Amino acid sequence: MEILGIDVGGSGIKAAIVNTETGKMISKRNRIITPQPATPQAIATIIKQQAEHFEWTGAIGCGFPAVVQNGIVKTASNIDKTNIDTNIEVLISQITGLPAFVLNDADAAGLAEATFGSGREKQGLILMITIGTGIGTALIHNGIVIPNSEFGHIFMSNGKIAERYAADAVRTQKALSWQTWGKRFSKYLQMLELYLSPDLILLGGGVSSDFDLFSKYLKLKTPVIPAKLKNKAGIIGAAFYAKHKIEHEKIS
Repeated sequence: MEILGIDVGGSGIKAAIVNTETGKMISKRNRIITPQPATPQAIATIIKQQAEHFEWTGAIGCGFPAVVQNGIVKTASNIDKTNIDTNIEVLISQITGLPAFVLNDADAAGLAEATFGSGREKQGLILMITIGTGIGTALIHNGIVIPNSEFGHIFMSNGKIAERYAADAVRTQKALSWQTWGKRFSKYLQMLELYLSPDLILLGGGVSSDFDLFSKYLKLKTPVIPAKLKNKAGIIGAAFYAKHKIEHEKIS
């Protein structure tokens, strides 16, 4: 099955056609700048432009930077606050004229990694962490996503919100060495390890490419490895989620 995968970010809305059997993109990725303000209508209009760019007439899977419950947006950190309580699935479907299926963006990336990437054929509880401007998290248990974990917003023992203490943006803004930042990030991972007892931790986002520079500072019992799909994960996971929803609805 081929599905148009969309990854909505704070700075760009990316899209590509995905073969959901292989997890491969079968088109080049197209990026359109996220509108400001990033209102629901403005975001959905860009998604329509993406569908038109690919001359797409089928289903759309979309990773969205918010808690999403049954298609309804519940939070808004890097998008306009008017998104809150919007049924974004319905809105995208109305504006594009196409069936749309929406999930949290970190959940989309985690689903892709668990299905086609570094977590493939791994059993148990996988914790996926995307490190960038903020920290996104996803929990996948035996291939099933436990949605909207949002562990980047929990408080550390020092009283700071995790992503304001250990995100990659903090490292660059404060010009922290890899050792200093790595020890900070290790404290964050140790807290999640204590709470969740995962079987595997996957690290995604741009900083995962520098894994060798900070991995030696991570002091955990749980195996920690870099994610494989890089910036493709969100698009691939969103498309795979849509495939799952379509097949589930057919069964139902």
